[in-house]
Amino acid sequence: MTLTYLTETFGFRATWNPELILLTALLGLAYFSFTGPLRHTFADATPATLRQKTCFSIGLLLFYFGMGSPLNVAGHFLFSAHMLQQSILYLIMPLLMLAGTPSWLLRPLIARKWSRRILSLFSHPIPAVLLFNTLFSFYHMPVVLDMAMNNLAIHNMIHLLLLLAATLMWMPVIAPLPEINRLSDLQKLAYLFANGVLLTPACALIIFSETPMYETYVDGPSLLCAPFFSAPIDKSMFAVPLPPHEDQRLGGIVMKLMQEMTYGAVLAYIFTNWYKKERDQPEDELLPQ
Repeated sequence: MTLTYLTETFGFRATWNPELILLTALLGLAYFSFTGPLRHTFADATPATLRQKTCFSIGLLLFYFGMGSPLNVAGHFLFSAHMLQQSILYLIMPLLMLAGTPSWLLRPLIARKWSRRILSLFSHPIPAVLLFNTLFSFYHMPVVLDMAMNNLAIHNMIHLLLLLAATLMWMPVIAPLPEINRLSDLQKLAYLFANGVLLTPACALIIFSETPMYETYVDGPSLLCAPFFSAPIDKSMFAVPLPPHEDQRLGGIVMKLMQEMTYGAVLAYIFTNWYKKERDQPEDELLPQ
């Protein structure tokens, strides 16, 4: 399964999605314009740091890699590739893009009272964690995933909802807006632990199922869904290198490992920051008044 083979088999547009390359480039241009020459159009705008620019740039690259690269094609034939795609899009990419976004760039989103209430509600830790994990588990029910893989509108709608839910899920941990960053460091540790627990049943069901769960990965897909178009697939064009059951188990393991590594890295970062703040706190502030 080489890049040359995928390009020759499915064509350049289906394999590399030039429309998504253009969209990604426009998003990057907008970000660097508003954090650069156009920064002064925002109130209280401060220059984006090198760290923020790096995080946002990597997030954009992962957005394209997850949605528009050959990984999207492979994800229609291999469940393990599909789960790698899901991990990148919903566990890693939103985290990096939020970390790279200055607070003043998002402040117009809460300029209106009604929009501030909506964002505050859905970024609250309990709704945020329940919404993402419920939608993710719902998407990986066999009937839903098989339907989404064969209908472009449903496929794109679910991706959009999960991207939004994943962004809201990360906001209590790394919210660029102080108004919605309501968790202490210890609470963030508990929040991430709860996230890991809630996603475990879906992964366990996939890993320990005694039979293949998804017809799409048993019989082969009939439709290639890309963000801006779909195309029928000749199933004989692609040789799957793994039996469906083994591929399914590998996919569940990939998802769980990616989750553990991502959450583990963020947990370590939060714990280190909390420890440093506690260590550097003046002794007289630790004494009872």
